[in-house]
Amino acid sequence: MPTRQETLHTLIEPAVAALGFELWGIDYQAQGKHSKLVVYIEHDDGVNVDDCADVSRQVSALLDVEDPIPGQYQLEVSSPGMDRPLYTLSHFARFAGHTITLRLRAPFEGQRRFKGLLAGVDEEEVLLQFEGEEYGFPIETIEQARVVPGFD
Repeated sequence: MPTRQETLHTLIEPAVAALGFELWGIDYQAQGKHSKLVVYIEHDDGVNVDDCADVSRQVSALLDVEDPIPGQYQLEVSSPGMDRPLYTLSHFARFAGHTITLRLRAPFEGQRRFKGLLAGVDEEEVLLQFEGEEYGFPIETIEQARVVPGFD
């Protein structure tokens, strides 16, 4: 059974791709009347406000027809930004060598939050170096991960 995130991704991705963008990821935060659906889009030339507005109109029309989310919610379309969330193994591979934060679904050695150097991926694991050690976290155990912007 696909998750809501997977269902939304499958529904929205073709519309985003048809406009020439990559669907970077989706975050749905269910909070009653204040629920929010954030759609992150990416493009090699960057993403501007007009791009977000175009994608928002297209995705909004699609969601109105398909109605995959019951109740009210706010749609937000955005670039993933410098502190971009990481969703897939390919995202983690692309940002190897960067500092990231991640939060696990369940504690590992007593903690759920980690910050360290993203060493890459191996099979289905994300490799993170912190406190002088390298750890492999299976992708399905990661609840959330983000790149920490570096300003050199």
